[in-house]
Amino acid sequence: QWQLVESGGDLVQPGGSLRLSCAASKFTLDSSVIGWFRQAPGKEREGVSCISGSDWATYYADSVKGRFTISRDYAKNVVYLQMNSLKPEDTAVYYCAAGIKVGSLYPEEYDYWGQGTQVTVSS
Repeated sequence: QWQLVESGGDLVQPGGSLRLSCAASKFTLDSSVIGWFRQAPGKEREGVSCISGSDWATYYADSVKGRFTISRDYAKNVVYLQMNSLKPEDTAVYYCAAGIKVGSLYPEEYDYWGQGTQVTVSS
């Protein structure tokens, strides 16, 4: 069973930064697309960013372009989401997920999910 574990969520002030980590076990990241998603209370889960395992191509939702950066460390089998210039509307539970469709930010196209990590942006 593939496993994904997120970490790095925290309470941060507006304008601050956080780096989320997604550690994979029982499979290697270069065999899949890894996506980051978020879900705020009362809202649908939305795609934030994803990275391809084969060619390192990255994709971002318009709401985070220029502020968030996704990257992967093959040696550590970890995908990161660096989040800068955080806004209160970025507050949500952040999930990473594994799938096979390159460039997809649709949750239904991902098969394996982590348990989520809370990010709260507030003064």
